[in-house]
Amino acid sequence: MVFKRVLPEKDRVEGIVDVGVMVIAHFENPANKQALEFISSVLLWKRRCLIPTSTLLGAYHILTSYLGVERDSACNALLKTLKTLSPAFYEDITVELASEAIVNATSYKIASWDGYIISLARIYNAPTIYTIDSKLASKVKDIQIINPIPEEAFKKYNEWLESKLT
Repeated sequence: MVFKRVLPEKDRVEGIVDVGVMVIAHFENPANKQALEFISSVLLWKRRCLIPTSTLLGAYHILTSYLGVERDSACNALLKTLKTLSPAFYEDITVELASEAIVNATSYKIASWDGYIISLARIYNAPTIYTIDSKLASKVKDIQIINPIPEEAFKKYNEWLESKLT
């Protein structure tokens, strides 16, 4: 596991990166530059955030199934990110972690994926989840929920996305 091999125990994890941020960073769109800057700072370990490797699987699915990104293009972009072997990558979903994620999903009435991200934040005492999911903030009060994409860029992204999907 990349994260555990590299990170000394004394280093604190700042946050967990959710799949939506990874999606925006991996295809051309109005917020791509801002998302890519954030993800680059995490991959370079300038920001001590964990990126579950499963977010890249989710990103591939969203890019190709919902956003119409060509499979080869999505594959190449995501593989380039994975090839960094960044210390930010978190590779394991244990039975215990999956169980806690499902309990979180049930108690917060959220998706199991969001329950997983919350579980990771709690396990590593990460005070923040970086996500584009604004609804999560209304449900989870003990972890800070932050969209790392500046408000104006995110607004342009949503307008652009709406025009593409309608």
